[in-house]
Amino acid sequence: MRTLDPDRPVVAIGSSGLDIVGRAAEVLHMGTSNPAALRMSPGGVARNVAENLARLGTDIYLISAVGDDPEGQLVLAQAAEAGVHVDTVLTVPSARTGAYLAVLDDQGNLHLAMDDMRIVEAVTPDHLRACKSLIENASVVFVDGNLSPRSLALVVRLAHHAGVPVAADPTSVSLAPRFARLLGDLWLFMPNEAEASALVPHPLPHADRVRALDTAHHLVAQGVEAVVITMAEFGVAYASPEVSGLVPAVQTVVLDPTGAGDAQVAAVVFALLNDIPLDEAVRLGASASALTLRTLGSVVPNLSIELLYDQLR
Repeated sequence: MRTLDPDRPVVAIGSSGLDIVGRAAEVLHMGTSNPAALRMSPGGVARNVAENLARLGTDIYLISAVGDDPEGQLVLAQAAEAGVHVDTVLTVPSARTGAYLAVLDDQGNLHLAMDDMRIVEAVTPDHLRACKSLIENASVVFVDGNLSPRSLALVVRLAHHAGVPVAADPTSVSLAPRFARLLGDLWLFMPNEAEASALVPHPLPHADRVRALDTAHHLVAQGVEAVVITMAEFGVAYASPEVSGLVPAVQTVVLDPTGAGDAQVAAVVFALLNDIPLDEAVRLGASASALTLRTLGSVVPNLSIELLYDQLR
């Protein structure tokens, strides 16, 4: 893995929105109303990654878009309170802030999710060119798959030409193919097993750790410097040209899975930024994920590197 400059800021580019999550109080019944506990909190992949990094002490800028509405104000206020620089987030007049709706079963497992992140289309190539200096002087640029293909390609090109490493989360199975032609320019790629399957010739069976490791090696062969494939309770497979392996999940009670993957990405980026080896970085990512799983919110409010290590002990 290349040596990074922790004195430069990280730039996160992608979605911001409101998470609306309902956990069923009993076994779900289709076609009718179900008793549940409902919550709302700021979310969005890039915004969550940015907040996690800020709470870990990283200088972090967010490039995103929200609507000119109370939800947008809430999303930006919490990010700013956590220490995220939000001056480069667009507030779009007469537009609605993005939203993510999740239905959890009575065990806390995701049953169904929907999102409306159309507002991210406002993060156009023109806006990104206006942020060109910030991108080119970053230590790491993080992108999520909600960016339009043109904007995503431009970010990767700007960063690549400036020698800035790019970390990416494909976000969903439907968005993962946007990265197919960009793999050779990525420094860190963190799909889950379903998203990884969308980018390889042979689908990855659920919870098949050996195949997950093979898939990580396959993606590294496409040019990615490091690949981390998450498999929820079945752990993580990771690979780089130098090292590879499997890390078990940290066992924990699941209250709400929303944001757990974003915390995992942030912890791995933070660790690598601070010259922590990839295998240990992946373990810290698993720790961050477990902490978020038992948090009723999308980000652990007291997240710290000490907390990550305490859980691993």
